[in-house]
Amino acid sequence: MPRTEAPETASVRAVSQSTLGVGIIGVSPVRGWATTAHIPALRALPNYKIAALSAHSAESARAAGDVFGVSAVFSDHEQLVTRADVDVVAVTVKVPHHRELVSAALAAGKAVYCEWPLGSDLDEARAMAALAAQKGVRTIVGLQARQAPAIAFVRQLLRDGYVGEVLSTTMVGLSIPGDVVGQPNAYMLDKTNGANLLTVPVGHSLDILNYVLGEFTELSAVTDLRRPLITIEETGEQIVKTAADQIAVIGTLTSGATASIHVREAAAGGIGFLWEINGTDGTLRITADAAVPGIFPLTVAGAQGRNEPAELAIPAALTQKWPAVAGLAGAPAFNVARAYAEFAADIDNKTHTVPDFAAAVRRHEVIAAIERSAAAGKRVKV
Repeated sequence: MPRTEAPETASVRAVSQSTLGVGIIGVSPVRGWATTAHIPALRALPNYKIAALSAHSAESARAAGDVFGVSAVFSDHEQLVTRADVDVVAVTVKVPHHRELVSAALAAGKAVYCEWPLGSDLDEARAMAALAAQKGVRTIVGLQARQAPAIAFVRQLLRDGYVGEVLSTTMVGLSIPGDVVGQPNAYMLDKTNGANLLTVPVGHSLDILNYVLGEFTELSAVTDLRRPLITIEETGEQIVKTAADQIAVIGTLTSGATASIHVREAAAGGIGFLWEINGTDGTLRITADAAVPGIFPLTVAGAQGRNEPAELAIPAALTQKWPAVAGLAGAPAFNVARAYAEFAADIDNKTHTVPDFAAAVRRHEVIAAIERSAAAGKRVKV
């Protein structure tokens, strides 16, 4: 889907250089991604204010408001998205509810930050991107690994010719343990919910690969379900998985480079995340504790010629690009805060640098191609 450059909306343009009011849909007072990432991120940024919160019940909404010091709390998302002091709606609920909530915010003319995956499938993602373009509002999707200083550093090294011509790239990573899962993540084991090994760890990993090295032109994929039973940690109940726990992809990028990816459920002693970029003159190696590169800190190592890879220091100009959020370094909120900072800068400067809904559609298209290839047992065009 071609990128759509959304026209400025008067409401966002008028306040972007002072304070952007954010309404967050999907806040728990005790846990969850909004609590872990969005709220600390927004609190660190002087040009944002948390204007309203919404939760699944009035009781939960009141409790969240008390914990986070927000007086405007709702159990009805429509009341939140229509508030005059809400400029940006952050949708942080489970994926099956994204389309309804995002559509309501877009219909109200609000900018939207939606967590990844954008939709339960490609059709949903396309529908939301089309509605955002029709309404002419700004969007951002939670592919925040693009904002990691390490990723900016890798892009800089490649531009400077550190590895020469890129010949190939390989990613290997782990997701959640394959034998036991916490109750809040159990819904990810049902393929129909749209949040699983393929869309989340593979989706986030795919995004930085394609962001740094370019898109796939064609690919071949194998998906498998090797451990069909998993235990719920809190209850000891065993449930049946329907989402694949092994994803392997090999394909060709637009540059001609060969790319391979294998992400699987956690196994004893397995490497968390390893990404190598191999070129005619050198190699870059990016590592982390797990295959969700937007959450876990990334380390960059490099080697040229026949030398062994050694860690490369990420320049301070990249790590300190947004000084207000430096205190969050190493925490899950760090890259989310940098994404919010970039989003506000885009509004001020009339630029489009953050991953928007059109970018999310492109990633959903690759995921759909992986599914088609695995189902048909053959190589497919992307």
